Amino acid sequence: MSEQTNFFIGRKYDLESKSIIDEAVTYDPSDLTTHMFVTGMTGSGKTGLCVTLMEEAALQNIPAVIIDPKGDLTNLLLHFPDLLPEDFKPWLDAETARRQEKSLDQIAQETADLWKNGLASWGLGEEDLLALKNAAQFAIFTPGSTAGIPVNILSSFAAPDLDWATHQEALREKIASNITALLGLIGYDNIDPLSSREHILLSNIMEHYWSRGESFDLTDLILKTQEPPFNRLGAFPVDRFFPEKDRFSLAMKLNNFLASPSFQAWITGESLNIKNMLFTKEGKPRHSIFYLAHLSENERMFFVTLLYGAVESWMRGQSGTSGLRALVYFDEILGYLPPIGNPPSHTIMLRMLKQARAFGVGLVLTSQNPVDLDYKALSNAGTWMIGRLQTDQDKERLMDGLQNASGSINRKEADHLLSNLGKRVFLLHNVHEKGLTLFHTRWAMNYLAGPMTRNQIPALNDLAAAKTVETQDKTSPEMVPASDQPSAPVSKQTHTITKDPMENKRPVVPQEINQFFLPNNQTLEAAAETFKLSLPAGTDLLGILYRPTLLAQSEINYIARKYNVSAVRKKCFLVENGDGRMIQWEKHENPPVESNKLGKTPMPNASFETIPAWLIDPKVLKGFESDLVDWLYREATLKIPVNESLKLYGNPDLSETDFQKQCAQAAEENHRVELDKLKETYEKKLDSLENKLEKEMRDVDTAETRLNQRRLEETGTHAELLLSMFNKRKKSISSSLTKRRLTAEAKSKLEEEKLDVEVAQKELDSIGTELQEKMKELELEWAKKAQDISDVSVTPYKKDIYIETFGIGWLPYYQVKINGRITDLPAFH
Repeated sequence: MSEQTNFFIGRKYDLESKSIIDEAVTYDPSDLTTHMFVTGMTGSGKTGLCVTLMEEAALQNIPAVIIDPKGDLTNLLLHFPDLLPEDFKPWLDAETARRQEKSLDQIAQETADLWKNGLASWGLGEEDLLALKNAAQFAIFTPGSTAGIPVNILSSFAAPDLDWATHQEALREKIASNITALLGLIGYDNIDPLSSREHILLSNIMEHYWSRGESFDLTDLILKTQEPPFNRLGAFPVDRFFPEKDRFSLAMKLNNFLASPSFQAWITGESLNIKNMLFTKEGKPRHSIFYLAHLSENERMFFVTLLYGAVESWMRGQSGTSGLRALVYFDEILGYLPPIGNPPSHTIMLRMLKQARAFGVGLVLTSQNPVDLDYKALSNAGTWMIGRLQTDQDKERLMDGLQNASGSINRKEADHLLSNLGKRVFLLHNVHEKGLTLFHTRWAMNYLAGPMTRNQIPALNDLAAAKTVETQDKTSPEMVPASDQPSAPVSKQTHTITKDPMENKRPVVPQEINQFFLPNNQTLEAAAETFKLSLPAGTDLLGILYRPTLLAQSEINYIARKYNVSAVRKKCFLVENGDGRMIQWEKHENPPVESNKLGKTPMPNASFETIPAWLIDPKVLKGFESDLVDWLYREATLKIPVNESLKLYGNPDLSETDFQKQCAQAAEENHRVELDKLKETYEKKLDSLENKLEKEMRDVDTAETRLNQRRLEETGTHAELLLSMFNKRKKSISSSLTKRRLTAEAKSKLEEEKLDVEVAQKELDSIGTELQEKMKELELEWAKKAQDISDVSVTPYKKDIYIETFGIGWLPYYQVKINGRITDLPAFH
């Protein structure tokens, strides 16, 4: 049998005698390029038939991707060339042995004998089993679980290795499939890519990056849902087409999936690289079985659509061929290709049915329910294998579909054959062959143990020595430091930060919460110097880490007309711990940050710390913002220097020394004015007194002159008296006495005038002294006024407190490895 090029699937069957005819039924594998549909009720032998098809494909070195929603196709790993009882024993049902009142060893022996004899009756033996075992590598993949080989779905968002300009139609189809699958996963039904705004938005985001050859992941998609990388969708602005609030609601639905603990199983393991699923590194064919029994309906739909999309993307990169290059086998398509409705899988499965032939990819689709299927889509299948059906309705529906597919069948003959099918007997219709063929399926080389549970998957993979195919090494993009030149002592070698993958991703933040990225404005050397750290040779710069904090910055307008104050002040606060009910704002004040230095996007390839719950709670932050305004109203008073004596009010920006100088200058000027007034007042008094003194002094001079004259006259009279005494004349004596009297009067007058001068001089001296005292008092008074300085607090009105920045502030840190130890150093100051 191993020398055949066609599939050996059974022998012809005679319906009248209900017996097997010794005439082999073979199937040309190249006919599978026009696809195959297999149907039959439970117990019809459909699973056994399909297992034999996959066995034949493996023997012909045809690789296959196998979708197994129920767990039946896991039996493809149960091939035992030695046919020993102990080979079968682990896969037997102990409950069956108990019911038959037999030991498990007895059942194992009976099963081994049954399989050995069954294979022999079809001309198969150990040689064929060994050939099957060595023909391909068999492996079971479990998306969303680590029971088997896990599957990393993030590769579905990676930009394909196809030129956008050349393959944009095909790539747009893949984008549509991926987005449809994703939306189906989060609960959207009957998605129309032309009318669903969710689909339009997400597809445009994915196209934006893929058209540039840029990959991204689910986290990036969630973030860009909130902040799309474009401004318009069609003729409308993004915010009008899909308002920000609604976009955030969509982002939250996506994030619920991302945040689920079970999501971690979706981002580990082997990527959806179809080339690696079909061939080992050495080029050996693989039969990759995707076990989906453990998934929910939405998860199954999501993965099936992604898988078909990955197959299609790989297929588009292949050259055309008329031969069979690979198989894609789907064991139960009910719900995935319905006659009505548009589940995510429908579009891509229909497209594959129409287009995969040109690339040598054959589809095998099966179902045990032939009613609820899209027969228009199935009309693209050139081969139909039909087993026993459950109801006449199933039969009629199937014949309608078969007639539409071929158009040349004898409906009466088909009805007769379908009505009398037995177990493991199938009706074969192949557009490449004439007529209908009735055949009995051959014995499966693999042990048909029935559906396997998830707990049995590890043992199955161990049995087949299944392992992942090592994918091409990927290096992390080099981290670029903030400065233009790399730090001298830091090596250029970069390393991936060893953390949970999600910790490196930018967290999702509610759309009503603003985010700000503080500038990376400090070199690594400066940061190290601040912390007294040295950077030895070999220090590795691992990258930039962003830490979340509450960033609040206010602008306060102070207006006080009395003090002629109109000033603006900014206050900045960085709060890292706001778990408590109150924030002591005074403990978190920092120098203000220039608003134009705050970025909206992080540095490339940065990692992020987890945001604490309070910092992404809009209600909590709203309360803190209100509390900050109240605190600023109470505490953020503006101190201004005032001098009430001088009626001087300092500018808030004026230093204490400068205000003192200003007061001294004003006091000096006022002192000078007052001094001039004082001097003017006293100068009049002094002038009057000086004039009086001068007059009195003139009077003294006059009195002295007169006295001198009188004395001369008296002297002359005295001489006459002496002569008269000798002449005995009385008149002379009388004249002498008169002159003496006049002299005495003149002398008295002189004394009086001198006394007046003395009084005038004293009065002048007194006024002069008084002036000096007044001048001294005036000087002291203005000196005191110059020092009469105090501070006045100006409280802002609440309406003049403006919160210009409030939200998550991302603080950048350098992550460096120094002597094997990772250290974080602030990249900002």
